[in-house]
Amino acid sequence: MDWSALFVSLRLAVGTCLILLPVGLWLGRRLARMRRRRALLEALVALPLVMPPTVLGFYLMLAFAGDGPVGGFWASLTGTSLNFSFTGILLASLVVNLPFAVQPIQRAFEAVPETLREAAWCSGLSPRQTFWRIELPLVRSGVVSALALTFAHTLGEFGVILMVGGAIDGETRTLAIAIYDRVQSFDEAGAGRMSALLLGISFLTIGVVYGLSRRGGRRHV
Repeated sequence: MDWSALFVSLRLAVGTCLILLPVGLWLGRRLARMRRRRALLEALVALPLVMPPTVLGFYLMLAFAGDGPVGGFWASLTGTSLNFSFTGILLASLVVNLPFAVQPIQRAFEAVPETLREAAWCSGLSPRQTFWRIELPLVRSGVVSALALTFAHTLGEFGVILMVGGAIDGETRTLAIAIYDRVQSFDEAGAGRMSALLLGISFLTIGVVYGLSRRGGRRHV
């Protein structure tokens, strides 16, 4: 087991989840309540799902370069490069995983009846109190699904991370990249152990998502 690569993957997955959680809540709720120009915004959010990872990684690599729009701004602030750094693969991971964080939460908010919000307002609750006391508990399953999918997908992401970060040991070399390296060096046993770990995490994630979906379906019957 490549423990260094596992640590980088876990650090990347946790960081991605923590940053995308508030983004997913805000954007998912906004999309669920939008009436105009919703299709365009939904398409932009879903775009990373259909773009080939190497293509998305290539464009992010250009954007993160020293003369790129994002990388140049970052370099002027910190004097460091985004490409081939942990910060760079974290930003890339946020872009790649945005649909996994937003879409489950959006569907959960869409299932909350508007009349429930109106009843809460009539009862004297402010919009903020309605969100925290009424809406958030009802979309809990969507939030957990979003976190589970984001976490698992981040652990398994390969193409975008490799394009942006390369394979620097202890910095940008994730478990998925370590598996590829082991296969390239004909270490099938090592690749098998790490692949089994990712397979187990993926299976557990799917079980959590389907379990929450079934529970949510029974709640709304």
